[in-house]
Amino acid sequence: MANILLVYSSVHGQTRKICDYLQSKIEQTDNKVTIATLDEVSDLSQFDKVFIGASIRHGKHRPALYEFIQRYQTELETKPSGFFSVSLVARKPNKNTPETNAYMQAFLEQSVWKPNILHTFAGNLDYQGYGPFDRNIIRFIMWITKGPTDPNTKVEYTDWQKVDALAQQIIEA
Repeated sequence: MANILLVYSSVHGQTRKICDYLQSKIEQTDNKVTIATLDEVSDLSQFDKVFIGASIRHGKHRPALYEFIQRYQTELETKPSGFFSVSLVARKPNKNTPETNAYMQAFLEQSVWKPNILHTFAGNLDYQGYGPFDRNIIRFIMWITKGPTDPNTKVEYTDWQKVDALAQQIIEA
């Protein structure tokens, strides 16, 4: 039995939802999973494995993600660990793998930590769940990328079978 930490950075909740799903799958194998935000973690020593999930906010991962990685780089490099990124861009077949997703590639260029396990997941589009500023920016981005722009759109693009594959990798790591 492993003690696993799932750390996340989420703006609208989809990354947290993915962590909750991972927890339910992983705990079926008698592993213990703790979920925490980046700022709730103060010590990684009690965990056997650490996996981080982060969403994209206005085209970038949040600065707190990189600060967390710098602070815990040694532990992340000496324990089984991995990273997953969540974005609406990953809804497209040619942008839904770590190798083809520009946000994942930017993460790998900017991060001092180079995790062995990488995943890219599509997020959730819920215009009514956003404030006016975010709603308009996301509608504009979706217009540019030929996505849905109807302000009543609510679509979950996350491929849960891909999340299952990550759960299995975490269990086996």
